[in-house]
Amino acid sequence: MKSFFKNVFATVVGIIISTIFLVLIGIGIVAIIVARQNRAVEIEPKTILVMELDNSIVERKPSLSFDIMKLSTESKTGLNIILSDIKKARKDANIKGIFLNLSVVTAGIGTIEEIRNALLEFRKSGKFVIAYGETFSQGAYYLATAADEVYMSPVGMMEWTGLRAQSPFFKGTLDKLDIEVTLIRHGKFKSAGETYTRDGFSTENREQIHRLISSYWDHILNNVGEARGLERDELNEIADKLLVGSTQAAYEKGLIDSLLYEDQVIGILKRKAGLKSADELRTVDPEDYFKVPETKKFKGVAEEKIAVIYAEGDIVSGEGDEQNIGSARFAKAIRTAREDKTVRAVVLRINSPGGSAIASEAIWRELLLTKQAKPLVVSMGSMAASGGYYIACMADSIFAQPTTLTGSIGVWGVYLNTEGLFDKIGVSFDVDKTNSYADALSGVRKATPFEINFWQATVDSMYTTFVKRVDQGRELTFDEIDALGQGRVWSGKDALENGLVDRMGGLYDAIEAARKLAKLGDRYRLLELPELESPLEVILGRFLKNNAVEAMEQEIGINMEYLRLLKKLYMNQGIMCRLPYDLTVY
Repeated sequence: MKSFFKNVFATVVGIIISTIFLVLIGIGIVAIIVARQNRAVEIEPKTILVMELDNSIVERKPSLSFDIMKLSTESKTGLNIILSDIKKARKDANIKGIFLNLSVVTAGIGTIEEIRNALLEFRKSGKFVIAYGETFSQGAYYLATAADEVYMSPVGMMEWTGLRAQSPFFKGTLDKLDIEVTLIRHGKFKSAGETYTRDGFSTENREQIHRLISSYWDHILNNVGEARGLERDELNEIADKLLVGSTQAAYEKGLIDSLLYEDQVIGILKRKAGLKSADELRTVDPEDYFKVPETKKFKGVAEEKIAVIYAEGDIVSGEGDEQNIGSARFAKAIRTAREDKTVRAVVLRINSPGGSAIASEAIWRELLLTKQAKPLVVSMGSMAASGGYYIACMADSIFAQPTTLTGSIGVWGVYLNTEGLFDKIGVSFDVDKTNSYADALSGVRKATPFEINFWQATVDSMYTTFVKRVDQGRELTFDEIDALGQGRVWSGKDALENGLVDRMGGLYDAIEAARKLAKLGDRYRLLELPELESPLEVILGRFLKNNAVEAMEQEIGINMEYLRLLKKLYMNQGIMCRLPYDLTVY
């Protein structure tokens, strides 16, 4: 017995010592990582800012750009870094130009549009932008056309086929599993639930999606045609007849300027930067350049601020995290900006398909109170739809890109009946209840007509509230909003024409509008909210995270997205103000 307790004691002591040792190592790693991220960066004269943009582009730079679990850098880049770098480089005498080394740009089309506009603004400074790729996806090529010159490898591929919108449908899968989905919605265009109840687009959904991608394509054709000196008909013919695939064909059709190897492009960059051929090319990447202080027009630290609140991801109740918009966390961030007397205006940056109707209402309320206290401007990213539009509609001014996906003013919900599935595997359920409908949301029996009518009335009521919220924020009548609503999605260009947004522009345009509304001069600084988790909090969170999900993602790869959509079927039970699908435009 003494030996047993001795061994147990030794084991416990060993665990404690090992834990302390690991914590100390973790603290040391955090210190090294933070020091690395915060190290000073000096830019030599004749330097070129190199942007590859092959990582996933999110709205805001993550608090930690290092994955301690994989001992590698994160595969995410902040749009705020990219835009800040391009803006700063315009006035930096040490930066001679920008080199876009592209192949695929992993970002929404609205994000690509914003970066492209920033590059066009950069060129007005007289500095050069050169784009190069061994291959070009359509998104990468569209971004590349912002450059003075576009080069490709002599052996490579280019995509120019037009746009498609693609959405998976799971009705067949659910039928085989004997899972019944009851869809409750308001609005003929609110095609939410079609993913689970149909095997293809409804007529109304196909109509709105076709108009959406046609608006995008029309905008892209105009901009590419202007940049390359080509007519719209020529560009459409190239897409319709698949006249471009190889880089040689792209060159012959005038889509690119020359076929060069990378070493030849480096030679061109050296000459443009004023370097000799024997000199080493001086470059800096966006992450490092972001650490270089921007030259200010004033001395000291500005006391007055404009708060920029980043709202990215699904809108959910509770705290949420950096991948979604938790109502409690964002309410706190909005209150922080409202109650801080040094914050003179608020810019809400939205990139969201929406989510919980209740969470959207909670955030809307905080924004209403903020608008009553100080100027509130919204900047829409690639999407600000459904609940994303719900929280946007109260602003003094709304900015969007022509390729922003917005609108989708509608409400929906689903009820699952998994009784058939459990019956297949021999599981039955019995219930005892105090009231008639205590098991109404059990999910293991068919909904009654009375229950469906009750939920429909609830959805209709929430839709009326949604339209009233828009009515309070926009100069449109209830009937006008209802006609634009019914769940219909709009491009930013169409939303400007029908009054759902006010102006075309990006984040910095919204900031400038907020500055003017607040009657601020040049002496102000930006306050980014919500506060990001500290590097230590991020690392501890990843230690505690279930790594089985990551392992599954590595095995399944791109098809993991379909499993996430099926998972959302269960998560989306209840009243939702969310886009009816995860739409990917290729």
